Amino acid sequence: MPATQKPMRYGHTEGHTDVCFDDSGSCIVTCGSDGDVRIWEDLDDDDPKSINVGEKAYSCALKNGKLVTAVSNNTIQVHTFPEGVPDGILTRFTTNANHVVFNGDGTKIAAGSSDFLVKIVDVMDCSQQKTFRGHDAPVLSLSFDPKDIFLASSSCDGSVKVWQISDQTCPISWPLLQKCNDVVNAKSICRLAWQPKSGKLLAVPVEKSVKLYKRETWSNQFDLSDDLISQTLNIVTWSPCGQYLAAGSINGLIIIWNVETKNCIERVKHEKGYAICGLSWHPTCGQIAYTDAEGNLGLLENVCDPSGKMSNSKRIVNDEEDDDDLMLASGRPRQRSHILEDDENSVDVTMLKIGSSLFKEEEDDQGGSIHNLPVVTSQRPFYDGPMPTPRQKPFQSGSTPLHLTHRFMVWNSIGIIRCYNDEQDNAIDVEFHDTSIHHATHLLNTFNYTVADLSHEAVLLACESTDELASKLHCLHLSSWDSSKEWIVDMPPNEDIEAICLGQGWAAAATSSLLLRLFTIGGVQKEVFSLPGPIVSMAGHGEQLVIVYHRGTGFDGDQCLGVQLLELGKKKKQILHGDPLPLTRKSYLVWVGFSAEGTPCYVDSEGIVRMLNRGLGHTWTPVCNTREHCKGKSDHYWVVGIHENPQQLRCIPCKGSRFPPTLPRPAVAVLSFKLPYCQTATEKGQMEEQYWRSVIFHNHLDYLAKNGYEYEESAKNQATKEQQELLLKMLALSCKLEREFRCVELAGLMTQNAVNLAIKYASRSRRLILAQRLGELAVEKAAELAATQAEEEEEEDFRKKLNVGYSNTSTEWSQPRLRNQVEEDTEDNGEADTTEENTEIHKHGQNPFFKSADSSDMPALKSGAVTSSSQGRINPFKVSGNSKEPAISVSSGRSTNILDTMNKSSKKSTALNRATDNEKSPVIKPLIPKPKPKQASAASFFQKRTSQADRTEEVKEENPKNSSSETPAVCPQNTENQRPKTGFQMWLEENRSNILSDNPDFSDEADIIKEGMVRFKVLSSEERKAWAAKAKGGTASDGAEEKKRKRVVDESQETENQEEKMKDLNLPKKQKPLDLSTNQKLSAFAFKQE
Repeated sequence: MPATQKPMRYGHTEGHTDVCFDDSGSCIVTCGSDGDVRIWEDLDDDDPKSINVGEKAYSCALKNGKLVTAVSNNTIQVHTFPEGVPDGILTRFTTNANHVVFNGDGTKIAAGSSDFLVKIVDVMDCSQQKTFRGHDAPVLSLSFDPKDIFLASSSCDGSVKVWQISDQTCPISWPLLQKCNDVVNAKSICRLAWQPKSGKLLAVPVEKSVKLYKRETWSNQFDLSDDLISQTLNIVTWSPCGQYLAAGSINGLIIIWNVETKNCIERVKHEKGYAICGLSWHPTCGQIAYTDAEGNLGLLENVCDPSGKMSNSKRIVNDEEDDDDLMLASGRPRQRSHILEDDENSVDVTMLKIGSSLFKEEEDDQGGSIHNLPVVTSQRPFYDGPMPTPRQKPFQSGSTPLHLTHRFMVWNSIGIIRCYNDEQDNAIDVEFHDTSIHHATHLLNTFNYTVADLSHEAVLLACESTDELASKLHCLHLSSWDSSKEWIVDMPPNEDIEAICLGQGWAAAATSSLLLRLFTIGGVQKEVFSLPGPIVSMAGHGEQLVIVYHRGTGFDGDQCLGVQLLELGKKKKQILHGDPLPLTRKSYLVWVGFSAEGTPCYVDSEGIVRMLNRGLGHTWTPVCNTREHCKGKSDHYWVVGIHENPQQLRCIPCKGSRFPPTLPRPAVAVLSFKLPYCQTATEKGQMEEQYWRSVIFHNHLDYLAKNGYEYEESAKNQATKEQQELLLKMLALSCKLEREFRCVELAGLMTQNAVNLAIKYASRSRRLILAQRLGELAVEKAAELAATQAEEEEEEDFRKKLNVGYSNTSTEWSQPRLRNQVEEDTEDNGEADTTEENTEIHKHGQNPFFKSADSSDMPALKSGAVTSSSQGRINPFKVSGNSKEPAISVSSGRSTNILDTMNKSSKKSTALNRATDNEKSPVIKPLIPKPKPKQASAASFFQKRTSQADRTEEVKEENPKNSSSETPAVCPQNTENQRPKTGFQMWLEENRSNILSDNPDFSDEADIIKEGMVRFKVLSSEERKAWAAKAKGGTASDGAEEKKRKRVVDESQETENQEEKMKDLNLPKKQKPLDLSTNQKLSAFAFKQE
């Protein structure tokens, strides 16, 4: 009985149409020039499922649940089957792709395009591509050898070529077809096909016959033809058993031959005579689906057998071998579906039996191959566990795949490097985001560079080795101040550069010999060390280098990666010692680098961005999921940079692809960060996420401070303020929810100031138990703070001991303290001379008591002011340790101090300064003050200054001049380990809480002291005196003493005026004496608040 021809169905608009069956043969899939793919359950399906894939679809192929289409936007797209969800773009061409086919196991596709190129692409990893160049006109069709060794192609240049896939060579080419300039003008689309199972024969439709060529000898075995064929044959297809061959002509004739007997067994004519352009054989039974050039779909049934089944094909199978074959064939799809993660695909048992017979025959052909059947069947049952994952290849972050003719070699926060590799041009363009760094550069790519990196200082390029040339590292040193801007280093033989990166003043290259080579930016070779495994990628920033490599083999789709983090500064050290790199399940690394602030980050193929959390033992915290921002399943974000302040993830949205094209220029989008905390829809979860995100994103400030880098103090203050506000809000929320234990936990994260505010809030909320608990916590925090300060002081004391004999200039901290002491002393009206003495000491070069914290005999002024310290910013009220150190040498260098202008009030100071400037600095050892009559003090000015010792003695004796009626100003540090507190210090301690409550945003001690000074100055002089007396342990009965002191001051002032008149004779220029009121004005000016 002849084949049954069903009436044709309208499928697509007129134009080229393609057809295929799904793996089980349960669906017919067509695509057409309307850009739709339709899924037909059978020819009578009145409502086929439709998927729009583009403007026009030229070809489709289906295997393992992957529907691949060649679309008019020059791409090869993937959709899931049967859902039809876009699953990305496999590859791109510069013009339309004309044909796309799967290989036998569905792991690769081949595509031919009108730009003369043929590409083979790995379906699971589209970066694995091979390009075949050799055709001189558009490619018409392709066919995979069942053994995946060869690929056949036909072209408008009239040739049919066979390519060896492994080395991309062309062993044979036949000039069989009529030449033309485009597919639309081609007389035939020449859809050729390999014989299934063994691939022994290649069938090529040529004119009115089908030529069959033998594998490997490439000889024309025979031709198949028929008298009814009047027009050119367009397409051929084999039956799954490999016994029958069907061909379609441009006038609608379908012919079927038995290849063994070479007899024509079926002839079917298209009802309207349209050209047959799609032909597909059912995988298990005698059906052939066909489409014509007008968009119609037809079906032939009962082909080759009256029963409707391909019984001839089943006779090939040996019954005894059925079980083994079935097990083996079922084993193969099991493995394949496992690797492709396609569990929805069911495989027909009949298909398995046919496949097994084909495989058996294939093995018979190979003779004694190690892949023969008994070995496989005997070994197969022993291992049924997880399969190893292929290792991902090395890549450069911010680059697009190597096979693209126009690609990004790198896109980072500095600029972009593009590579053009086509027939017209092989060049590299370097473009900077900030053109003030360097102008754009165009380089010839003569060495075929494949990887690149870009920094403010240089452009780094590298190429693989060839048969003639070694692998090269090429650096363009942009910041070089000499005329030689370039250097090139050749790698040793058989060593290829696989990854490169740039840092500040250095470059690094990782090679195939598992070595990492360091260079200076000028080209000097530095350290070389071994990598623990094959390199995946690396990145540099400042002194930091992060390296990602394969620690081992992953299983079940997981990669097994390790990470090293090194610091290449003066003190070279390793931070991360090959720790495992956490990745999402079944994902791989797509980007690794640093934030603009220098924190290591990376992104995996599932779109999870992770950042190094230095505050939690160098762990990795996910900070963003870019997939949450994607609209479609096949959309991705291509990361180009990360900023921590402000919090920005800079990336390029890619629709239907993992990477952007070079043209048109992609637009950069900015995504926000979000930590994966629970219940972020609630207020509590939202604030928790915001708090910890703030903590993580400001860890870099501590890192910068620790490593001596500059950073904005305001940024840290702002971050602390923001964090404390969030903690207080969370505490208030917990308070409302009556979660008092949680409140105390939150307070544990707060600063001292915030805890005080929390106590106030708890008190006002009438939660007294909570307030009490918070109070206890505040005491603990204060004790911890004191202990920390004590440790710091010990460390500073140790530093000061190390600094013995070295001069240190006054620090900015000394100035406000000196202003404070002058203010207090002057307003006390009993300490004017003490102030002058202190001012005099500062005028005289450097502070002679720069090691004051260690000196046992240092005279302390009544105000308790601290003299300038050798360290930087130090708490001016800090209690320091002591030691009985001998005298300290004084530097002759002058320090600038705002109180220097007051020294005119004392001729003693002038004399001392003159002596100091003229001679080497004297060694001054302060003595404990002794009561001394003011007459003796005045007389000391009339003594002849003949020796250095006399001058030293003056300084020794002047200090205690007016201290006869008061407690000695020096704290005997050999008996007590701390100086007496000043009145201001005692006042500040009692009023600190008031200042903090009025100014909750104060977090720095300096701000509190400054505000305290302002408030203390407003007090009346009697109150200030009372605080000063309280500090010295005096009583209220000291009123008479104060009057006496005032009288002494007045007398001493008269004495000084007399002395000045006498001393003016010895001065080169007469100076106008300053009285106490002038001194008060100056101190008020020095203390003036802005």
